Amino acid sequence: MSTQRDGFMPDCQRPDGKVDVSIVVPCRNEVRYIRMFLENLLHQDYGGLSWEAIIADGMSDDGTRELLKDFSHPQIFWIDNPEGIVSTGLNRAIRRARGEYVLRMDLHADYAPDYVRRSVETLVETGADNAGGPARTRAEGYIALAIAAAYHSAFACGGARFHDERYEGYVDTVTYGCWRRSTLERLGLFDEGLVRNQDDELNLRIIRAGGRIWQSPRIVSWYVPRSSLWALARQYFQYGFWKVAVIRKHRIPASWRHLVPGMFVLGALGLPAGALFCWGAGLPSAAAGISATWGGLMGLYLAASIAAAVWTARRRGFGIVMVLPVVFACYHFSYGLGFLSGLVHLRLRPREEAARKLYTGLTR
Repeated sequence: MSTQRDGFMPDCQRPDGKVDVSIVVPCRNEVRYIRMFLENLLHQDYGGLSWEAIIADGMSDDGTRELLKDFSHPQIFWIDNPEGIVSTGLNRAIRRARGEYVLRMDLHADYAPDYVRRSVETLVETGADNAGGPARTRAEGYIALAIAAAYHSAFACGGARFHDERYEGYVDTVTYGCWRRSTLERLGLFDEGLVRNQDDELNLRIIRAGGRIWQSPRIVSWYVPRSSLWALARQYFQYGFWKVAVIRKHRIPASWRHLVPGMFVLGALGLPAGALFCWGAGLPSAAAGISATWGGLMGLYLAASIAAAVWTARRRGFGIVMVLPVVFACYHFSYGLGFLSGLVHLRLRPREEAARKLYTGLTR
């Protein structure tokens, strides 16, 4: 691989140098995963497609850059992404891409040998503006298994269709994605103001422009979920925070499910505060009424969480049933707190750069 920042893209596969599909990959501090990902690329069944892969490295400092420098293949390249976030990395890679089709891949996933070919085939066959597969998970360890099981539960994630491994059809968003490059150029690529949720925001733009997004179970990949509750909480806090930025930009949420966790957390935290205020103001009957409402809300949530845990464990294994309610709460409260923090940020309007520094994390 060339180590020059801008001197790359030799002709590959075809004598005329044309490329069918460009694979774009954001990367930062991925020394544990980069070798496996590169091997996956090299063992793909491309079905005659000419291809290239462009890895945008967010100035890694864990040895990833050294591995990229030492790796050499005429169709795999890397470039710098000094901003260090997913959206800028993807855009830098897309601007370098030569392919008629652009396919996003992430390093924290494993891919079926026909992943690239199936993605392009599905995009062409359906005439969609974006095509991808459902979100499958491959977890190791007790907590990670519970996090993965909850990820596929409608109770945890609101029933988004891309969490359903069997669903085929139109969706409002999809895992990773495959587009015609002309579609991305027409829409303006990814929003570089977003640290998270850039995929959802781009898909919302596609739909609002009259486009369609197609999910096919034939496109197979496995996502590696977080392995601890703290890592999960940090991830979903950021998702909730940056979802507000997407809603602010488009003036509408992409789905009602994005609003529910924030409303729930507001009630779970706001009602006790209201009860305390009423007690202090000498309104014991009002405080008792608010406390009863809060108790009913939390009781319903606990009952629903236990029922969802049992239902989920029937499919995923009863060994995780005891921890699932805790995992559900981690999903809901972290996302809801992030969403409410995003609303406060919007109200106070501190510098955007401060928020980017606080919540920047390229992949993990």
